[in-house]
Amino acid sequence: MSTQPQLCHTSCDDCPIRHRAVCAHCDADELEKLEEIKYYRSFEAGQTVIWSGDQMSFVGSVVSGIATLTQTMEDGRTQMVGLLLPSDFVGRPGRDGAPYDVVATTDLVMCCFRKKPFEELMARTPHIAHRLLEMTLDALDAAREWMLVLGRKTAREKIASLLSIIARRDASLSMRGVSGPMVFDLPLTREAMADYLGLTLETVSRQISALKKDGVIHLEGKRHVTIPDMGRLMEEAGDDTDGGFLV
Repeated sequence: MSTQPQLCHTSCDDCPIRHRAVCAHCDADELEKLEEIKYYRSFEAGQTVIWSGDQMSFVGSVVSGIATLTQTMEDGRTQMVGLLLPSDFVGRPGRDGAPYDVVATTDLVMCCFRKKPFEELMARTPHIAHRLLEMTLDALDAAREWMLVLGRKTAREKIASLLSIIARRDASLSMRGVSGPMVFDLPLTREAMADYLGLTLETVSRQISALKKDGVIHLEGKRHVTIPDMGRLMEEAGDDTDGGFLV
């Protein structure tokens, strides 16, 4: 496996996260300025995007794939503290160091901006600053939601919650509603799900099989998921509303 990230190129017109990214509200002139400081990077599954404590020379958004945020304790124990899904922002303007390890869970493509020029542009461009604030508050809501999932929910509810989060994000990216059957490819292995949810691999497999047996989900192979009724999945997750999109 290559240890260096590979460069790639994606047209903004073809960008699948354009309507959700930090540049979502930018006009043509602002996009042109962003183009001057933008580049794309791709990472293979398992590659580290940034190590905790490293100086970050860039900020950016996940275009495709999934990454994990992981924190390592002094004795070597690690804890996955978050997932970065498509359109999620990586890095923090105004902070030089990275607080977490960011590791590509799947093959990953990121739209990156050189950090200092981005900070300068953000100070002059209300559309970018406002959108970044929206995304930050959305990430805070998601973190609070995940605290509930990890702290109070049963194993079955945890699996259902993770599936619903991924399904809602997929629907939001493709600008679909949550009515009717929802179909997506699960981007995480069962091992990764177990690590993130604080469960054993056997428990994850058992609970997925139970949800399949009860008709809550349909599964082709290990990754291709169909949710016939999103409302029923949300009930299994222990939530009394669909919660809208996870934005």
